Amino acid sequence: MTAPVGPVILFDDESHMYVLRDQAFAEAWWEMPDEYTRGFDALARPLRMTGGPHEARLGLTGEEPDEAELRRLVAGHYQRYLRGQVPPEGTALPEFLAALPREGM
Repeated sequence: MTAPVGPVILFDDESHMYVLRDQAFAEAWWEMPDEYTRGFDALARPLRMTGGPHEARLGLTGEEPDEAELRRLVAGHYQRYLRGQVPPEGTALPEFLAALPREGM
């Protein structure tokens, strides 16, 4: 299995979305792995997070890419936290990801 391709898109236990430039940055930035609920790499492959506080580690789950779930979670984040803004509508995954707001980019 290969490493996650950046950017990585992570969701916490309150459905906040974080778009982080790559795996290494995400692992250094994320403090509490138990607050993580879902994540995807730039190819929409699902991610898992392991480790303890301040020791987060990301890896691929081995599951097939799930672009539909990624888009659904992004739309939920916009509806809940970015009211009045429209989620990206890019039909191709790279365009869609390029339009997401970034953390630490």
